Amino acid sequence: MRRVSAALVMLLCLGAQAQTPALRSLRAIETLTRAQVGEGLPVEFEATVIYYDNNGGTDLFVQNGHQAIYVFARPGLGLAPGDRVRVRGRTHLDFRPDIVQDEVTLIRHGAPPPAIQADFGRLIRGDLDCMRVAVQAQVRSADLVLAQNEPSVYLNLEMNGGAINAMVVGREEGVFRQLLDSTVEVTGVVAAKTDSKMQLTGILIEVPAISDVRVLKRARTNPESLPLTPMNEVLSGYRVEDHSLRVRTRGSVTYYQPGAVAVLQNGRQSLWINTQQEGRLRIGEVVDATGFPEARNGYLTLNNSEIRGTSAYAPAAAQMSDWGELASGKRAFDLVSVAGRVLAEVRGAAQDEYILESGRGHLFSAIFRHPDAIAASLPPMKQPAIGSEIRVTGICTLQYGSDPLGAPVAFDILLRSFDDITVVAKPSWLNIRNLMYLSGLLVLVVIAAGVRGWTLERRMRCQAAALAAHIEAEADMERRRSRILEEINARSPLSQTLELIATFVSSRLEGARCWCETADGGRFGQYPSPAEKGSLVEHAIQSHSGTQLGTLLATGAPDCAATSNALAMGAWLATLAIETRGLYTDLLHRSEFDLLTDVYNRFAFDKLLQALIEEAGRQARIFGLIYLDLDHFKEVNDEYGHLAGDLYLQQAAERMKTQLRPGDVLARLGGDEFAVLLPSVPGRGEVWEIAHRLEHCFDQSFALDGDRIQGSISVGIAMYPEDGTTRDTLLSAADAAMYVAKNTKKPAQVLLYPGQAG
Repeated sequence: MRRVSAALVMLLCLGAQAQTPALRSLRAIETLTRAQVGEGLPVEFEATVIYYDNNGGTDLFVQNGHQAIYVFARPGLGLAPGDRVRVRGRTHLDFRPDIVQDEVTLIRHGAPPPAIQADFGRLIRGDLDCMRVAVQAQVRSADLVLAQNEPSVYLNLEMNGGAINAMVVGREEGVFRQLLDSTVEVTGVVAAKTDSKMQLTGILIEVPAISDVRVLKRARTNPESLPLTPMNEVLSGYRVEDHSLRVRTRGSVTYYQPGAVAVLQNGRQSLWINTQQEGRLRIGEVVDATGFPEARNGYLTLNNSEIRGTSAYAPAAAQMSDWGELASGKRAFDLVSVAGRVLAEVRGAAQDEYILESGRGHLFSAIFRHPDAIAASLPPMKQPAIGSEIRVTGICTLQYGSDPLGAPVAFDILLRSFDDITVVAKPSWLNIRNLMYLSGLLVLVVIAAGVRGWTLERRMRCQAAALAAHIEAEADMERRRSRILEEINARSPLSQTLELIATFVSSRLEGARCWCETADGGRFGQYPSPAEKGSLVEHAIQSHSGTQLGTLLATGAPDCAATSNALAMGAWLATLAIETRGLYTDLLHRSEFDLLTDVYNRFAFDKLLQALIEEAGRQARIFGLIYLDLDHFKEVNDEYGHLAGDLYLQQAAERMKTQLRPGDVLARLGGDEFAVLLPSVPGRGEVWEIAHRLEHCFDQSFALDGDRIQGSISVGIAMYPEDGTTRDTLLSAADAAMYVAKNTKKPAQVLLYPGQAG
């Protein structure tokens, strides 16, 4: 499958038609320079179809003699290998020249050209790109995959010299599983696998039909009949014979971590070098690196490398970039400079990390590694204020390899030192924290003004003879009220605040016993004994919406206006305390729990996972992580509506919670994705047992607003520290395992049982 993005194709097709004579042969196209190919020159030639994706794809390969080319074609042409066609279009620069179709016309039917017997050397050099070839190899794996929503079988093949892949159109997965370890001859078209820099990273053979895979020698043993091997002895079957040739390359050092890695750059080319060498290298020094090439995780590396200086010094200049360019993968391992706003700063045991935001919600990290440094010898971490705009300079590293189809990929910026951080702008004073402080101050001013007004009104009613005593008493009351307001604002325990309010009202009633009874049965204050009960006065504690929150009561107080006012003030303060505590509790719950399913949300789950990683690291213990995805959830929403989808999510969450042990954590990560943290497990077996329980809790159907459906989930697990030691690596491992399970399980669908709800 070739690398031509749909947006780029549309631009080429809608571009102005230059008055340039059309190129009439594949040979003429192959003689063009890369600059000429990129100009979109017109072409019109005849050739024979050797591959066309009739399942709605756009891949078309044509060949004429010893020349072949890829055409980005429109779907629905109905072509077959051997058809003679006339192609009219324009050139497009890819790994090799490609053609963007304007028109493809069928001339006649025929037979495809004979396949070239290809060896690994010619394939990996790119000599046979787009040609129809036949390769002999051993089948290492055969998996059913979805390519553009159509089933195909993906083969991993081991040739004499290296590994390649083949994509066979069709869904006969069982047939190919019988070919495991067999020697086969595969006939198809060579499609280069490249990264976003259009560098060759592997070989894919596009195979039109199952009949193009021919068995030469069947495997001696059926894999299903192999004896069981204990897990701790599986390495006994490991055999590798590597004939890779050592190569030498040259570039300027842009990053160096002794005993681990170096990055070299030469112009717009850069390379990740894995080395155990611990000699001193200067940033900017020109060096020669020798080692063994490998395409790993979708990008090129040089392994087992030795590095020697050349005495030259030519530091590479950092290229100004932005999030979009770096997320495209086109700057993988280049020295770049990018701006972002600081969201968080973390000093870790092995690395320091700055989480930055670029544009609208685009996040990435800038990382300074110090894996072998002693904490006491580390330089102080540079700490720009949260919200500052900074510019970081370093190596753009990809977490999962680049994507030549143009989809954004996760990346980090690898810092060489803290000098690679430059503060561009300090944070604005107009932020959420300052606004909260200002709002709180305004609330206190309003409350203070109200209390002051009430005090003045009461003061005017007092007798002139008792004015001095009343002023002193009011000062004492003001201090008490201020303390109550401070307790409310400081989110002190509600019981403590209500005790203070009862004491406050009691002091206003000349020592009469006063207490507060809340709607939930709580009682706070000076509750009298049976012998002390006298005349009882009370005042309802009501919310602003009119709901009864409780009652403020006093015994032994005179039945007068002063008593009524004191109880009213106490009830008002109690309302403020209860509603403020309820609002804070509700906000706290909303910040940590998913409002639909009432399980932990992604934010709270990330904090719990990070805390568990740190605790497990200190105590040298293990824990488990289960990643869950509801199968066919989109079909539930599309078929029955979003209300039914919400009911499905709620019922699914309730079922899954019943399968967990005390202390296990269930969280909704978003959409139809959930995760479970298992803080205490003896090993992977118990994690799998809980995962299977979660799967089987979907065996019973779900009642959704009058309908009943049969649901299912796909699960994947990861273990700390076996599958990862960071939050991202653990989630990625569990997510990848879940997608393997989802893609390898039998096709399933959501089943409706009409009229059986409830």
